[in-house]
Amino acid sequence: MENKIVKDLLQQLQSQCLNKGVGGIKGLGVAFRKMDKDFTKHICYTEFCEGIQSYGLQVEEKDLILLFTAFDRNKNNQIEFMEFVSKLKPAMSGKRVDVVNQAFDALDAIKDDVLKLEDLKIVYSQNAKKHPKFISGEWTEEQVLRYFLDSIDTPGNPDGKVTREEFMDYYAGVSATVDDDSYFDLMMRACYGLPNRGS
Repeated sequence: MENKIVKDLLQQLQSQCLNKGVGGIKGLGVAFRKMDKDFTKHICYTEFCEGIQSYGLQVEEKDLILLFTAFDRNKNNQIEFMEFVSKLKPAMSGKRVDVVNQAFDALDAIKDDVLKLEDLKIVYSQNAKKHPKFISGEWTEEQVLRYFLDSIDTPGNPDGKVTREEFMDYYAGVSATVDDDSYFDLMMRACYGLPNRGS
């Protein structure tokens, strides 16, 4: 059971990340990869402190120790990437998780649980043609679709594929900026052309 001080610190860190926009927590994930100088997918306390500072987050040294301990769930004096992200990711209600999964399923035309350009060409090309840069002739349809994929993909390491987990992580950040469950549900349905509840 985490004590109240640690919970408050995690909330403060989460809040500072979200103040950087909906991709703030994902951005910290990129910072994590930069902290991992030896590419072990783990970071030690020193790397953690450097990364928090380089990302511009304000945390006192005594609090950094508490945070590091909270992130280090298996107590090996290292933080794994998934330990890091799972602690910071804002929780979503069941209703929100449900509509995000519906959106993912609607985009996953090939039904292989990974969103790729091929999926988007099948189900999202009409939306791409409404993008201002497509209308102006600056971007092709493929460039619009690639931009959409990359915005949800892991920042700093986009591979042209978005897993359900990456999609959920992205919308966890969006969800944290929307107070009302019904509004979030409505927004997702409008964005992805999902049927309204009960229809």
